Amino acid sequence: MNDATAPRPRMTKQRAAVLDALDQGGFRSAQSWHDLLRHDGSNIGLATVYRTLQALSESGDVDSVVTEGGETLYRRCETPEVHHHHLRCRVCGAAEDIDIPDLEEVSARIGAEHGFIELEHVVELTGVCSSCAAKAQH
Repeated sequence: MNDATAPRPRMTKQRAAVLDALDQGGFRSAQSWHDLLRHDGSNIGLATVYRTLQALSESGDVDSVVTEGGETLYRRCETPEVHHHHLRCRVCGAAEDIDIPDLEEVSARIGAEHGFIELEHVVELTGVCSSCAAKAQH
């Protein structure tokens, strides 16, 4: 879960470059973001891209999701100040922020019933968006 209250990472030249790249939108792997940066003339290293994306994810500035294959994908968070969940297309990667009413209360209740505190959760629904579904039918 992204924590919008986590301290913001110090803004470096590399972080600024990654954030600028993330403005292109969509969920992509760290490798894909690195490739995009290199294509745009940056000499930023892959390890720096990974560390930067992780730090930005922890601060809530970047959303991260894990694919069925175990790969982590990142995108710039559209609502960093609000805890949210995602509905993501398995074909094209398009994603929507979604609200699940009462999920926080249900999570807390279930945790308490089992003696857990300080609960965190990640909810991501995946499917095929209408655009990809229409393309598949043609």
